[in-house]
Amino acid sequence: MSRRVAREYTIQFLFSMDFNKSDDTDKQFEEFLLHMEEHKYDDEAIINKSSKDYAVEITKGTLQHIDEIDKLIELHTTGWKKERIAKVDLAILRLAIYEIVFTKDVPDSVAANEAIELAKKFSTDESGSFVNGVLGKIIRGKDEQGI
Repeated sequence: MSRRVAREYTIQFLFSMDFNKSDDTDKQFEEFLLHMEEHKYDDEAIINKSSKDYAVEITKGTLQHIDEIDKLIELHTTGWKKERIAKVDLAILRLAIYEIVFTKDVPDSVAANEAIELAKKFSTDESGSFVNGVLGKIIRGKDEQGI
């Protein structure tokens, strides 16, 4: 369960980053984690050291590769500009694409399934299908290119 909690924290932070731009994202993320620990929204959202470490890792990784990730999103969302995608869905896609493209320890299917579940939890009824479609295209493209 710890990685799911880490992903939840990460997408919430990525979502907030679209509204609160900062040059010091490391400090901003640490403050975000402290705030979340103080204001737990449910018992399952308790973040332990393992969850926190993974949240820091995937958040930093996503932010480090954000330009490449956003290009993949625009390439695989035919007829959609990044600005038209719901901010929550965008945060979920960014994290999932980071895990799919830039990490080796998370199977593509796990990253996609986690993203779909997060979309169902935090976004609209249609978001799960939208996220699934975009990630499916990216995974197929990755498989075809032998990445």
